[in-house]
Amino acid sequence: MAEVLLFHHVHGLTAGVLEFAEELRRAGHTVHVPDLYEGKVFDDFEESVAYARKVGFDVLTERGRAAAEGLPGELVYAGFSLGVFPAQALAQTRPGAKGALFFHTCMPVSEVGAWPEGVPVQVHGMDADELFVEGGSLDAARALVAEAENAELFLYPGDRHLFADPGLSTYDAEATALLTERVLGFLAGIR
Repeated sequence: MAEVLLFHHVHGLTAGVLEFAEELRRAGHTVHVPDLYEGKVFDDFEESVAYARKVGFDVLTERGRAAAEGLPGELVYAGFSLGVFPAQALAQTRPGAKGALFFHTCMPVSEVGAWPEGVPVQVHGMDADELFVEGGSLDAARALVAEAENAELFLYPGDRHLFADPGLSTYDAEATALLTERVLGFLAGIR
C-alpha cells in the first residue's frame, strides 16, 4: 500500500479534504494531511484566496516541506489546487518520491526543475474550468504528460474548479467518483 502526503486546497483543511483522505485510508493507504492554514478554514473562495496571498504562497509551500520532514522519502505527494504547490515541489525535489497526484492545478515543471525520472503522476481537472484552463494549468499538465514517463492527464466535463470536495458548492459527485476510482487504481500500482 502507498503512503500519501495530501495537501488541502485554498479553503483550508475542510471536512471534504478529510473525507477524501479517509477514503484512501479505507483502501489501505497511509495518508498524512497537514494543515497549512494552522486551523483556519474559509467558506468564501475570495476570502480564502486573500488569506493565502496574505500568508504567501512561498510560506505555504515551505509549510508543506516542513510537513514532509520526519516522514519517509518514499511518498506519493498529492494536492488539491493550492496544495499542488507544495506537492509538486516535493515530488520534484525530495528524493524517493513514489508518485504524484495533482487535482485542479498543475504548475509548469520548469518552475521547480526537471520531472524526476520514473515518478508516475496524474493530473485531474475540468475541461472548462477557467482557473485550470485559462490559468495555465492545462498547458502545464499537457507539457508534463509530454515530458514524463507514466504521466496521465484526466479531463472531466464541466467548469467547476474544486469539484472533488463534497462540502463546497462546486462539488460534482459523478466526476469525483471517477477521480477517486482513478486515484485508487494509481495508488494500487505504487510499489
